[in-house]
Amino acid sequence: MSGDTPSRVLLEPEAVSLLYDYGIPYPDHAVAHSAEEAAILAARLGYPVVLKVVSPDAPHKSDVGGVVVGLDDGPSVANTYDRIVATVREHVPGADIQGILVSKQVSAGLEVIVGALHDVMFGPTVMFGLGGIFTEVLKDVSFRVVPLEYRDAQEMVREIRGWSLLEGVRGQSGYDVEALIKLLLTVSQMITERPEIEELDLNPVRLFEHGLMALDVRILRRDS
Repeated sequence: MSGDTPSRVLLEPEAVSLLYDYGIPYPDHAVAHSAEEAAILAARLGYPVVLKVVSPDAPHKSDVGGVVVGLDDGPSVANTYDRIVATVREHVPGADIQGILVSKQVSAGLEVIVGALHDVMFGPTVMFGLGGIFTEVLKDVSFRVVPLEYRDAQEMVREIRGWSLLEGVRGQSGYDVEALIKLLLTVSQMITERPEIEELDLNPVRLFEHGLMALDVRILRRDS
């Protein structure tokens, strides 16, 4: 994401609140401000959990050691809280760490990405692609200018080369394409109604046989 200075990037709890306004699913979560509180929240949410740093100085959390997954007991959560804080401050000296987001880890599924941005030439645009190597190496993505109609979203999903994975291959069950189409239409609505959003990344979105869940969100505000 270009130009994502701290003042322009929404903290994840704020961004998640915006997702909830539009009915986009995100795992149960809470923000801890100490290792002890993180362990208490994790027990309340149920294991396993994911810990993610909340800091305006760490918009790319994974790059600075700000994300740890698969934690399944209180001592691990407490120790990881302290480790994340120390690691992030090693990478970003003086980082303003406002807490650690403790999130319920969801079951396995197919990972996709959904994004939106205000393109200089085309205006508000929505992007969709499969996650992982399909995006990073194969560039298997599709784009549409908003507002999207149902048929537009359906075409976006079906025109990528990895469409067969969504349908289900070698006897595996397919994934909830209708939920994915609904998400694309919702993101189209959001980027249309919220002109203050310069870019929106839902990466990854985990797709299941029934339903989906956005696991990470990054929203960049437009310059005022």
